[in-house]
Amino acid sequence: MGPIKQLFSHAPVQYGGILLYIAVATGWLYYSDRSVTPFLMLLFSLLLLYYASRVPGKVKLLIGVIAMVVLLPMVAGDNRYYMEVATQVGIYVAMALGLNIVVGFAGLLDLGYVAFFASGAYVYAIFSTTQASHFIPASLIHFPLSGVWFWPFLIVGLLIAAVFGILLGLPVLKVKGDYLAIVTLGFGEIIRIVFNNLDKPINITNGPQGITPITAPELFGVKMDSPFYFYFIVLVVIAIIVIVNKRLENSRLGRSWIAIREDELAAQAMGIPLVRTKLLAFATGASFAGIVGVIFAAKQTFIDPTSFTMMESIGILVMVILGGSGSIPGVILGAALVTVLQVQVLKEFSNWLNELRVAGLINIPNQLDPSKFQRLVFGILLILFALYRPNGLIPAKRKKLDIDKISKQSGASEAVLADSKDPQEVAG
Repeated sequence: MGPIKQLFSHAPVQYGGILLYIAVATGWLYYSDRSVTPFLMLLFSLLLLYYASRVPGKVKLLIGVIAMVVLLPMVAGDNRYYMEVATQVGIYVAMALGLNIVVGFAGLLDLGYVAFFASGAYVYAIFSTTQASHFIPASLIHFPLSGVWFWPFLIVGLLIAAVFGILLGLPVLKVKGDYLAIVTLGFGEIIRIVFNNLDKPINITNGPQGITPITAPELFGVKMDSPFYFYFIVLVVIAIIVIVNKRLENSRLGRSWIAIREDELAAQAMGIPLVRTKLLAFATGASFAGIVGVIFAAKQTFIDPTSFTMMESIGILVMVILGGSGSIPGVILGAALVTVLQVQVLKEFSNWLNELRVAGLINIPNQLDPSKFQRLVFGILLILFALYRPNGLIPAKRKKLDIDKISKQSGASEAVLADSKDPQEVAG
């Protein structure tokens, strides 16, 4: 095992291995129609890049961008199934990164995150259909709005969701732990019930019937109504969210969130304003969900309250914890893994069992329909991950300080300061 490990520690081997792996996955994806394996292989290449210790960071970024922005759309752009799955993965990755700010950085357990997602989706759905004409006179503005308005509504969705985040944060500032989870869970359900019943006396959300058809985005006269276009929109949003996450993580605000997560009392004693810092965490995390909600509504062209249930919030929380709470690459991996498992792998598994049953190779009673095993298999996998990777697939890296080195630097600086003083002052 030692010689093999030593062989793969060389930079040329890592470069060649990754490029060959991506080439094989891309070729297989091109010649397959709806196969799970090559799609997973191409996504897995990002994980290989992350662990390629001899490859510089900028080169990793370049290879990753080429794989996701060029190769995947080029070989699977005409395949609606692959682009739909890739877009779905991107949507949940973006939402998990937003929740990671609240749960991973600030340590605030939020089970009502889907409420912010719903607020962004509904604000665009209402104004991009004739639904808004029920409470806004046609003499003021004509509805539905054109697809060009999709881009400003990304900002509107961000602001509306941030306001919802502040409204959630204000009453729960003094609540901690399990009680915080209960309150946020209640908030998420309240928002869903409000949207479900906001069809009278004034019909704003059309109640349980939902809103449709939602206008697709439009840019320079091109109507972006296919998964191919939404894939690139989601990629851009993910790139922005990752950059913001990295900047926040290393900022004064990010360090304040981490201090509150580790010890709230000690953070307060150090002068960190708890109220403002917690509200900023809720508002920042919620704003990302609002943006994704607008994209989701435009992609689906139909939304109703059943799209924003408690299980969605729990699913996103599972992605954060499974990947590694507080770890940006871990959260991305966790969201991608959970989404692919639910959307592709488990469905393919149940279809495979059905084919074996139809062919007469296995005998499964009708009461044990393979499609019902999806949640069971998913739950078993989560238990295994929790047992063997309790800190997540890619745990957050904690910065380690060398006390001896700091002491030596402090001693050296004091010596320099003493030498710079005037000898008469020292004598006096």
